[in-house]
Amino acid sequence: MATTTVCLYDSMRLNVIDSGSGDRTVLLLHGMSGSAESWWRVSEELAERGRRVLAVDLPGHGLSPRDPASTVSSAADALIETVAALADERPLVAMGHSYGGTVLAAAADRLPLDTAVYVDTACAFTGGADRDELIAQYTSDRRSRQDASWLRETRPFYSERDAVVEARAADRFDPVTAASISSGADVEHIPASGSILVRADPSRFVADEYAERLAACGVDVRTIPGAAHTVWFSHFDEFVTVLPEVFGADSRVGA
Repeated sequence: MATTTVCLYDSMRLNVIDSGSGDRTVLLLHGMSGSAESWWRVSEELAERGRRVLAVDLPGHGLSPRDPASTVSSAADALIETVAALADERPLVAMGHSYGGTVLAAAADRLPLDTAVYVDTACAFTGGADRDELIAQYTSDRRSRQDASWLRETRPFYSERDAVVEARAADRFDPVTAASISSGADVEHIPASGSILVRADPSRFVADEYAERLAACGVDVRTIPGAAHTVWFSHFDEFVTVLPEVFGADSRVGA
């Protein structure tokens, strides 16, 4: 059973769902408007396979505080302090989805990483957007996503639990925190050579040219045809299979 841990980052507290146990720790970072709970099925699978799992609520998401001055850099700083408090030992495997992947890329060189996995993310944000317009857009999107029935209708690959979890994430999501990120400066962090990118194919977020650019930089690009942006929601078995470094074929407890 997962337990919730709260870690201090100066005056900010990041909420973490800490579950499982084992000699390897897996850090999970959700995408924009998601939460630590978005990883529920992945977390359960990893715990069953003998992993300790730390699923983090990034600022303005889940049960973590709001931050009207949030940036990718400040979120990365909060993440680093959280990891230092909970899991400073090696090896550490980290997976970041979409926005969470960008935060992971910004923090990667200051984390004790053994493996970094980026899930359908370009690890970049285009800045300069109008803050008020973004707040209005995020608020409208949030209102729709709070309805679990609407989520299941528009995302038929969601299970009932997926829809409930994502509706709760939307309810807790702060549009002001999110708008702060995209109304600031441009952000881009290229994943280090040896990192893994798991990409939906086709992807609305990771263009073919960008994937080719990362591959040329030494990133191991792996694709899952037909997957949704939240790859593990729509293609869970394929997601597990394509990441033996994370899940381990022979690591299931009791196997």
